[in-house]
Amino acid sequence: MSTTSPTPSPVEPGRSTPAAPAAPAARHLRVGRPQEPRRGHLALGEPEGTPDRIDVTSRSLERGGRPWFPVTGEIHYSRIDRHRWDEVLGLARAGGLGTVATYVFWQAHEPRPGEFDWSGNLDLRAFVQLAAEHGLDVVVRMGPWAHGEARYGGFPDWLEELGLATRTNDPEYLTLVRRLFAEQAAQLVGLTHAEGGPVVGLQMDNELYDQPQHLATLRTIAEELGLRVPIWTATGWGGAQVPETLLPLYSAYGDGFWEETTTEWPEFAAFHYRYSPVRDDLSVGKDLRESLDGVLLDPDAVPLKDDEQLPYATCELGGGMHVAYHRRPLMTAADVTALSLAKLGSGSVWQGYYMYAGGTIRRGPWGTSQESHATGYPNDVPTLTYDFYAPIGEFGQLRPHFHALRLQNLWLALDGEALAAMTASVGGGSEDPGELRWAVRSDGERGYVFLTTYQPARRPIDGQESVQVTVELEGGPVTVPSRPVDLPAGVSVAWPIQYRLTDAVTLQSATAALVTRVGAPGASDVVVLAATDGVPAEVVLEGDVVVAGAGRVTREDGRTIVAIDEPGPDCVVELPGVRLLVLDERTAHALSVLDLGGAPRLVLTEAGAYARDGRLVLLSEQATARVSLFPAAPGRVRAVAGEARDEPPRSIWTTLRVTLPGVGTTRLAEGLSLEAPRPPAPTRGGPLNRLSAPTDFAGAARLPIDLPVELVDGADRSLLRVTWTGDVGRAVIGETVVSDTFWHGRVWDVDLTRERDALARSGLVLELLPWRAETGVWVDPSVRDVPDGIHVEAVDVVRVGRAVLEVAPAD
Repeated sequence: MSTTSPTPSPVEPGRSTPAAPAAPAARHLRVGRPQEPRRGHLALGEPEGTPDRIDVTSRSLERGGRPWFPVTGEIHYSRIDRHRWDEVLGLARAGGLGTVATYVFWQAHEPRPGEFDWSGNLDLRAFVQLAAEHGLDVVVRMGPWAHGEARYGGFPDWLEELGLATRTNDPEYLTLVRRLFAEQAAQLVGLTHAEGGPVVGLQMDNELYDQPQHLATLRTIAEELGLRVPIWTATGWGGAQVPETLLPLYSAYGDGFWEETTTEWPEFAAFHYRYSPVRDDLSVGKDLRESLDGVLLDPDAVPLKDDEQLPYATCELGGGMHVAYHRRPLMTAADVTALSLAKLGSGSVWQGYYMYAGGTIRRGPWGTSQESHATGYPNDVPTLTYDFYAPIGEFGQLRPHFHALRLQNLWLALDGEALAAMTASVGGGSEDPGELRWAVRSDGERGYVFLTTYQPARRPIDGQESVQVTVELEGGPVTVPSRPVDLPAGVSVAWPIQYRLTDAVTLQSATAALVTRVGAPGASDVVVLAATDGVPAEVVLEGDVVVAGAGRVTREDGRTIVAIDEPGPDCVVELPGVRLLVLDERTAHALSVLDLGGAPRLVLTEAGAYARDGRLVLLSEQATARVSLFPAAPGRVRAVAGEARDEPPRSIWTTLRVTLPGVGTTRLAEGLSLEAPRPPAPTRGGPLNRLSAPTDFAGAARLPIDLPVELVDGADRSLLRVTWTGDVGRAVIGETVVSDTFWHGRVWDVDLTRERDALARSGLVLELLPWRAETGVWVDPSVRDVPDGIHVEAVDVVRVGRAVLEVAPAD
């Protein structure tokens, strides 16, 4: 028990009981062997004898008779150009995903009654098949209602005009739903898990809080149409009433565009950065519950859930955040990754990110299909961009959290089976910023210690001095670190305890994260650890172990302690039968594990990297990229696209310098202050009377962009990057708006590649409206102090290059 009296949390009998502190400064937690999970009580899973059987227990999902820890990312096929699907799915797999989830937007597929379209980037079947080629499973969020910031929640206009009691068991509505589901079932024939395909789950509706009978009926309809999957889900947040036939999945966001302009930081946001077994969040979607249903849930009337009969599973951990006109959050990469790690420390056994790849909102017969005041929503969002500041951006931009989340996902790929079977115990998780926030996940024999001093910049918390915790396992106590350390502000860690490296060598503890393990022909495996900036890295081994290579070695109390002074790509600790590679934080963020040349390899590069057909594909805004590979492959790498030359070998690595064709940045304009001749007056609308997005651009400032079309040719893609301050911007080619944004503190990217021919005919004009603080739009405090008006710092064309390397298999 933490000496600072942590928040009480439910504990499964016999699983984990607090122990009295041994000393006033100590933090102790005793964890026992978990009880066996309950089985067979859920209407989920597959029959005994099913190949690669997937089942759901009270603690976790299982696959092939073993605990299974899915990692899922939301990717909307209909919002991404079809020719980019392969790249996005390749990056998702390289980012550590094992599963992708995707909405089926009814309005996109049946724009007119009875006329279905599954062509082009609406080809659900082709998307699922392509995901399978990349080794990804799929969860299809079938609807009928999707939300996803879509017009009418994804319902077609014609459905809205019928005036039916939608999202209920109204017979006329169910007839139309059955027709939609039948079309989806036809798309998925042969692709479900039971048929040897990748579709492992189906979600019924979305954010439906008070119609459990309807949710159950939707599953029944899908099954009657022949769909058989092991996992049937529904979103469970907001106190939702989910029937027993569906698995509730939860969400956690570090901010929300759906909040009011008077909300500096959402009430629940801080909760998500602490450790707690509580899964629910009453704030996500509360504006829709209030505006569409007329009832806002009372947090005191709906208890937050801690249902030990169901696994703690998520489908919407914020991979970023969208913006609305009235409120424009500015999530950072650290906000995203710290929240994700906090959920792992709290007991999550299914990490699901929303969004994982951004996209572009579709146009339809009615125009663009975003949610808006005009369609009854409380929020106006951009008409086209759905970038979401996702790990993979709207046009394939890789954000810092793509790389940081990959570290967590690689760890789950390595040890997720064990983690899924471990229960969580909170050592300290109260609101008190002076208390050490820590938790343990353990199976009684081994586990992980989680610690955090992270909260977003709007409400940061201090670092912690003299941090040391003791976990009482069945085999005895483990104290980590071996000496107290100061934990700086703004870090989140998960440290392994009692991790078996080989049959003869046990890692008693480490103040570095476990990442992955890769073998090499004729040599011992390499286990990768990642140090944290500002935290001394040490490795503690049980017994008297022979150590060579990096590190300072001391021995005490039957342990071998290796202090790591300089973690990095060359920091290799040699142990009997295994090697430890201890990376610094920046290098760790450049690490991938990809199947190349017929074997898994460590790949170090700051470029985007993924594998396709055993080849390494690199993407970069830089003209050159350094790539290091392990197991080493000297003389066995050739460039299929681009150029590559060997660099001198270093440590365990083969290193190459790769030149990517067509890369470069061209400055088109800079240092401009513009006047909008007649900016529109602010207006309000929607059911909550919030600020409305301007629709009249007749009086906007116009900035023609002199853009030679050759800047669009010769690269993998070309982005127009606008660094500016203002209110609303649109990029117009001829009479067509090709991109729009609400300024919120980031650059604005416009994909020029897909508009190449139109650009050659008509050129491009930016239409910009001025920032006016008095309007009352909420932006992040870090960018709030900007002058009124329109200020364009720079307009650049950024050319992104692609290179492809082939690694010959080992002899």
